[in-house]
Amino acid sequence: MKVASLMLVSFCCVCLMLVGCSTTSSASSPENTAMSQTVADKDAKMAWWREAKFGMFIHWGIYAVPAGEWKGKDVRGPGEWIQTRGRIPGDQYDQLAKQFNPVDFNADQWASIAQAAGVKYIVITSKHHDGFCMFDTHATNFNVVAATPWHQDPLAQLDAACLLHGIRFCTYYSIMDWHTPDQSPHRPSSTAPEFSPTNMVPGKNDAYVAYMKAQLGELITGYHPSLIWFDGGWVHGWTAADAQTIYDYIQSCDPSIIVNNRLLYGVGDYGTPEQHIPNGGEQGDWETCMTINETWGYMSRDKDFKSAGTLITNLIKCVSGGGNYLLNIGPDGLGRIPEPEVQRLLAIGAWLKVNGDAIYGTTGSPFKSALPFGYATQKPGKIFLEITDWPTDGILRVPLSNVVIRAYLLTNPNSSLQVSPLLSTDGGGTQLVLPANAPDPVASVVVLEISGDPQPL
Repeated sequence: MKVASLMLVSFCCVCLMLVGCSTTSSASSPENTAMSQTVADKDAKMAWWREAKFGMFIHWGIYAVPAGEWKGKDVRGPGEWIQTRGRIPGDQYDQLAKQFNPVDFNADQWASIAQAAGVKYIVITSKHHDGFCMFDTHATNFNVVAATPWHQDPLAQLDAACLLHGIRFCTYYSIMDWHTPDQSPHRPSSTAPEFSPTNMVPGKNDAYVAYMKAQLGELITGYHPSLIWFDGGWVHGWTAADAQTIYDYIQSCDPSIIVNNRLLYGVGDYGTPEQHIPNGGEQGDWETCMTINETWGYMSRDKDFKSAGTLITNLIKCVSGGGNYLLNIGPDGLGRIPEPEVQRLLAIGAWLKVNGDAIYGTTGSPFKSALPFGYATQKPGKIFLEITDWPTDGILRVPLSNVVIRAYLLTNPNSSLQVSPLLSTDGGGTQLVLPANAPDPVASVVVLEISGDPQPL
């Protein structure tokens, strides 16, 4: 149900007083988000995220019920976009809440799968573009506890399960909202509306920002997310002042919370390339978010799953470029993670169990250009070479001028590899003699122990 604006503002004020967060808007410019925190403060805040490298994205909501189909017809586009892509009026779409009864949901099972996959943090949708809230919010009845026959709070359960399994709990929150009275559809229609991009209703920015603060306050105080992942900031009429106000509000509630850059206008702590991995990475902190098949939210007909080998290589490429990999799953309407997704997650976890030292807590490649045999990551005193193209002649040529103290495979750390310097007439660098066959069919890791900082050629 929609909440009257005056009641909403009144509730928000009460909520803000209860959570003890500052309601004062910052006068600082969005481009100077980091001005309120020192470099040391940001480094401390980002430390766990920079160590983690691998996260799980979860898109789950009432859009999992139609699963990409409306009135017997396939709707093109991502599963979570079915309301706007299917031109479904709000009063019809809202009825999906009455059908959402995920009796097979098991938070501990989800967290166990994530842990087995080597995931260090989970980001789950608290509210997607459709405006439906997957947590127990008092700001609207359009939520999983009040509006569904299930009457449970999956975010609370998953938060508790993540704590038990040593995984950071984080939440996604959409700025664009197809349900709020404070935004209007792109093409209004009583029979076939098109919602995206919505327009802020003139004079309603303050009311909607108050609504966001109320819900974000609930999330922060009730679920303690380590990170809030915003999306949908392309709403017409969303302003730089709105973005900065929300960022400052979150920091006033809990300055340890990381915020991505999708509040827009230069506000946020890190970048979020989507569905692609920048060659060589990006400047600063960044994270590629990517689907495991073709869509974010569950669609029953989407069987185009990426192979485990592709997903492992994607993770390596992100980390080698200095970034993180946020891999999405889309549970179905009953609360089940599709089995093909589980299989791939466990395959990634099996690779990380052996090779995780080359991923977790590393920084990006020290080499200035792409390596012909694969990728590289590093830690103080060590360079990890993730070899995806095993040399047929058994010789690995590395463009590195450092003296290599020792080299070995992560699969066999007690056995040193033969190392010798390459002559300048051969281009210089270091040469390693490898076994005839790669230990891993996707990516085998060679560790180089060196003295001093890396000196790539």
